[in-house]
Amino acid sequence: MITAVDTNVIVALWSRDPTMNSQAQAALEIASSNGALIMPAPVFAELLACPGRSLAFLDEFCNDTGVKADWELPREIWIAAGHAFQKYAARRKTQRIPGPRRILADFLIGAYAAANADQLLTLDEGIYRAAFPDLRIQSL
Repeated sequence: MITAVDTNVIVALWSRDPTMNSQAQAALEIASSNGALIMPAPVFAELLACPGRSLAFLDEFCNDTGVKADWELPREIWIAAGHAFQKYAARRKTQRIPGPRRILADFLIGAYAAANADQLLTLDEGIYRAAFPDLRIQSL
């Protein structure tokens, strides 16, 4: 089983909050025991943008944990992400969806997972379930 890992799971793993940290670690260990862990390129970029994180740190993290970054985002993923974001924007406008606005990177991650993984490990179950109803979601 291939599990795509969302940015927020890794951020939770790095959290000083022991509850978030332990939940993320347990979820990653379970997913890893069932198969490969992959990180879409937008996740890598978001993690690199985190304060205090460097390319060397991220490369070492990937090597140590076995999370493999995948740099390929073919045209079909960009199209699926664009369509999903367009539908999200329309839903948000008509349904007055609460919470922070999502960014296109979220939809690239979802489209990538739908095309390349058996499931997505995330903290944002709702947005991915609405945008990618056929995608299996594993939430902390």
